[in-house]
Amino acid sequence: MTFLSEEEAYSFYNKYAKATGFSIRRGSHHKVKNTTVIQQRTFMCSRQGFRAEDSREDSFSYSRPETRCGCQAHMKISLKNGLYYVYEFEAAHNHPLATGDMALYLRSQRKVTEAQIANAEVAKSVGISNKATIDLMAKEACGLPNLGFAPEDMKNRLYSKRTLQAKKGDTGGVLEYMEKKVKEDANFFYSIQVDEDDLITNIFWADSKMISDYAMFGDVICFDTTYRKLDDGRPFGLIVGVNNHKKTMVFGATLLYDETAESFGWLFRTFLIAMSGKHPRTILTDEDAAMAKAISKVLPQSHHRLCVWHMNQNACKHLAGVVEEYKKFNADFQHCIYDIEEEDDFINEWNRMLDRYGLRDNTWLQRLFEKREQWALVYGRNTFSAHMSTTQRSESMNDELKRYISIKYDMLTFFEHFERLVADKRFVEVKCDFKASQTTPKLKAEGSYVLRQAATTYTPAIFKMFQEQVLRTLNYDTFLCDSSDKEKKVYTVKFHGTQREHVVSFYPNEEKVNCSCKKFEFAGILCSHCLKILDINNIKHIPEQYILKRWTIDAKVLEITSNRNLHEDLKARMSNFYKDLCRMFIHIAARAAESDETYDMAAKCAEQLARDVEQSLKIRVDPDPNPDLGDSSVSQGI
Repeated sequence: MTFLSEEEAYSFYNKYAKATGFSIRRGSHHKVKNTTVIQQRTFMCSRQGFRAEDSREDSFSYSRPETRCGCQAHMKISLKNGLYYVYEFEAAHNHPLATGDMALYLRSQRKVTEAQIANAEVAKSVGISNKATIDLMAKEACGLPNLGFAPEDMKNRLYSKRTLQAKKGDTGGVLEYMEKKVKEDANFFYSIQVDEDDLITNIFWADSKMISDYAMFGDVICFDTTYRKLDDGRPFGLIVGVNNHKKTMVFGATLLYDETAESFGWLFRTFLIAMSGKHPRTILTDEDAAMAKAISKVLPQSHHRLCVWHMNQNACKHLAGVVEEYKKFNADFQHCIYDIEEEDDFINEWNRMLDRYGLRDNTWLQRLFEKREQWALVYGRNTFSAHMSTTQRSESMNDELKRYISIKYDMLTFFEHFERLVADKRFVEVKCDFKASQTTPKLKAEGSYVLRQAATTYTPAIFKMFQEQVLRTLNYDTFLCDSSDKEKKVYTVKFHGTQREHVVSFYPNEEKVNCSCKKFEFAGILCSHCLKILDINNIKHIPEQYILKRWTIDAKVLEITSNRNLHEDLKARMSNFYKDLCRMFIHIAARAAESDETYDMAAKCAEQLARDVEQSLKIRVDPDPNPDLGDSSVSQGI
């Protein structure tokens, strides 16, 4: 037989070996003088020869099994007239041959192709495990023996490739990843803090949609660091909020070195830079002294609330073994947290609870009481919190993270899988936007004008909440307490058959209502008590001042405003103008990129705007060719 190349000869002998049941390897060779061309080559059974003795073997805890047995099977080729021909062949083996499925484990028959590696990498990028990937490949190949490699071969190849990628180091690899994101998204923001050894300590990042989402829905944020990234225990934090569908949205993500006031301070300062200095109205966190210290320094304008969910978990841990009737205590504890509307009533109920369960001297409850303004709803009802009193938004996100991310991932893989989570969240948002714009909720009271208005104004999720409030009005008793002032009426409202009353003030001339429950201030929708009073005063619609835009179908319609301060110096004004314009155009770009039509519209308007700006600047620079002399003199004098 003759072959065009040495590789072709090897491939032929390897196929013969597979059919016969043995593995091969390349043996000795000779080259054409002063060239790299192979003149002669020996291909042999992999069990040819004997392993050399190793004097250290006696000290080894494990010795590899012997595979060599002096087999003489081989094939020799030689180059002549540009072709390789077989000049010696030995077919006999001195050992049993591997037949049937055993051939899968013959070393020369095991090769993972680049296409298979690429397929496994794609599977990995969407969270499919190596085992599941190999199982799918085996299914497609009609069984493991037909794969062409053993499962451990794929794992070893993938490990080698990922180890090679990781050799760049955390800092270099992460910087490369972040720069890549900036090229894909011009408004992608990131900040990395490194120590004196150029090792990453803290990272924060947010893409352009996170930034534009925060501009629209960043009035309330939750921050939590309960998820631990990688086996180094580094805390991973998510800054999240809720959109107009009450769905969780991510405003930014961070990997911190530790949970100290310094790290949290760096994070919040960086977050404000990314978000053009906009402070949230409310921030919900767990009970962490270092975080509270950082918030008080960096976000003094924000109302800091503690997560009630975390507090309940701590209450169970500290008091379940102390209080005999813990279930009854917990019911009273929840009553103090959620149900009381007056501060004096809260103090009295709290003291009664302590006396009832003999907890006057409990130090944990004493410390908790000192922080009551951060967790008791009676102190937080006047602050908008998007109907949230816990960080369960970030808690649920952390639960979801565990389905996307493993602690075994290196940092770059971690980023890639976090992108999947964000992408899935945004897909849900698009689905909700579609439902809100293309469908109308079913009304439970068809003749209600206020419900018809709400159905076309609010998103389905908020409409559902509002409709519940409207239906509750059907079972309310109302009592007019004070009507002496023509501009103000005071009512008490209570659910029929109960004693608990709510006080509602109504201002007829302004169509204005205030309720002691503070639901509008806290949640952003009118409560059933206010709706009842509006109804009995023949106001059958939602007054405009009580429609909070962030809950409406049109919440994402841009509100572009300029915060101009004429008292700033020129350089500061130019800097602030630039930031304002960047914020405006980022919002426009984020929305316009969602369809071909809006992109074309925005691009055309941008071109026209650019021409108008240039024309305006040119007029400012170029003086009037025929200026009035008197006016010119005055101008120069000024």
